[in-house]
Amino acid sequence: MVKRAYRYRFYPTPGQRENLAKTFGCVRYVYNRALAERHRVWSQEQRRIGHAETDLMLTGWKRDPDTLWLAEPSKGPLQAALRNLQTAYVNFWGKRAGHPTFKRKGKTNDAATYFRNCFTFRDGRLRLAKQAAPLRIVWSRPFPDGAVPSRVTVSRNSRGQYHVSILVDCPTEALPAADGQVGVDVGITSLVTLSTGEKIANPRHARTDRVRLVRAQRELSRKKKGSANRAKARLKVARIHGRIADRRRDHLHKLSTRLVRENQTIVVEDLTVRNMVRNHSLARAISEAGWRDLRTMLEYKAGWYGRDVVAVDRWYPSSKTCSSCGTLVEKLPLNIREWVCACGAVHDRDVNAARNVLAAGLAVIACGDGVRPPRS
Repeated sequence: MVKRAYRYRFYPTPGQRENLAKTFGCVRYVYNRALAERHRVWSQEQRRIGHAETDLMLTGWKRDPDTLWLAEPSKGPLQAALRNLQTAYVNFWGKRAGHPTFKRKGKTNDAATYFRNCFTFRDGRLRLAKQAAPLRIVWSRPFPDGAVPSRVTVSRNSRGQYHVSILVDCPTEALPAADGQVGVDVGITSLVTLSTGEKIANPRHARTDRVRLVRAQRELSRKKKGSANRAKARLKVARIHGRIADRRRDHLHKLSTRLVRENQTIVVEDLTVRNMVRNHSLARAISEAGWRDLRTMLEYKAGWYGRDVVAVDRWYPSSKTCSSCGTLVEKLPLNIREWVCACGAVHDRDVNAARNVLAAGLAVIACGDGVRPPRS
């Protein structure tokens, strides 16, 4: 069994919209206040407090005359906010993330998580706690028959769109074994180059909407802060950004699904995208390509369908090594896209890199040479 989340868009009624707005505000307040209390206890008493202590604090906050409004929404999202804060601290202590920061209204997407005792799901109708009517969900994809949701997360993005993510336990869907093995080299001009010689072009979704985005951002900068016109201009910019993100995500989903279905083993490079975007000349192009999202999709889809994703060492000289004889050239600037080896082999830079990545990945499978642990 694997846990899978099915995400759908829904359209709340005015009453549901008001209830969700209160819930989002209370979740943000509880998260920020618990974080402030953890800061205070550590700075004044040099000790850590965990989820149990903050949960007791939440009970006291609900009884405080100044914060009685915390009892209006369901208790589930407030307790989930404390769990999320505890998870953020655990990731920080494990050096997997930075220190938790405060949530600001308008700067982060609003979200509220409901556990099993805070919602009902019968006959395809989802009803949240303290809401009389079920959500009007657009079932854009089939929901598993007989699946019992264990958690529901309701969110509202910067465009004002509401989505619900339903987490269920699904049986593993391992695909029939495939004979294909492919090495993947990511790039900017070609989003992906495969060891088979195929190149998949980079759609560059942001480029088509860049003129509209620049114009909308210019109009936003001219509006008075705090005015209604500025709020409208900000919404227009958010919609353009959202359109770009949706198209990029759709393309990456289709590409990753195709690679997983056609190949038993997929080999990628262990790139540090966080460091690569510090290059101001390439930061925009790298961010638009979505390399990190592609690898994440490949990894979790491979886990679903019984495939293998191998990451080779980021310092492996895949571009400068001849895939025919193994000769390593000393220098190979980025502007050189084709080169000739001393053995007479003519190489396309990207195709040669993909073939070397595949060979290194197969060596990793065989003897564990040069492997790095997969990202959690």
